[in-house]
Amino acid sequence: MSAAAAEPVADGAAPKKGKKKLIIMIAAALVLAGGGGGGYFYMAKKKADAAAAAAAEDSEDAEPARKPAKADPKSLPTYVPLDPFVVNLADKDADRFAQIGVTLQVDDPKFAEDMKTFMPAIRNGILMALAHKTSAELLERSGKEALAEEIMREAARPMGIEVDEEDEEEEAPKKKSKADVEEEAAPKKKKKKKRKPMHNPITTVLFSTFIIQ
Repeated sequence: MSAAAAEPVADGAAPKKGKKKLIIMIAAALVLAGGGGGGYFYMAKKKADAAAAAAAEDSEDAEPARKPAKADPKSLPTYVPLDPFVVNLADKDADRFAQIGVTLQVDDPKFAEDMKTFMPAIRNGILMALAHKTSAELLERSGKEALAEEIMREAARPMGIEVDEEDEEEEAPKKKSKADVEEEAAPKKKKKKKRKPMHNPITTVLFSTFIIQ
């Protein structure tokens, strides 16, 4: 009786043992899966770190980026902008005036600073040069070029720099008159020696505005 009663207990114990085994197998599978996933991410991270290290080495070996070259202040042009000029022109048939903006380029920054002291005299000389021009002269390119050369001379004159105009071409020999013969026969005065040409630090005249009305 007691042996027969013990059999159901033994039969009931077998399913419990099978469940434990199943739980252990599932847990082992989860551990293996987790370990495999962790290993995969570990390997991927290791490869990424290796690639980053290789890229860093390549960047160190590569030629460093060149810095932009600094401009040399000595080689830069020096400009002296003047206030615009408004002047009546020398036209006789009508009242015409010009509005002209002038900027002077000089080869010496110190000279540009010194010009500020002489600016009233410089502006006066330029105004006088403009006042005897006609609109017809200034409308031509050649007239503008001639005005630029004259402005260079007049702007330098107050600074004690005398710039002579270019020598005109020699005229063709003409028939001598009686007065010319007598003048040649008279004792000639000694000619003054030509002075050494002075350097003009004003190298260029730039027009910012040029309006003729």
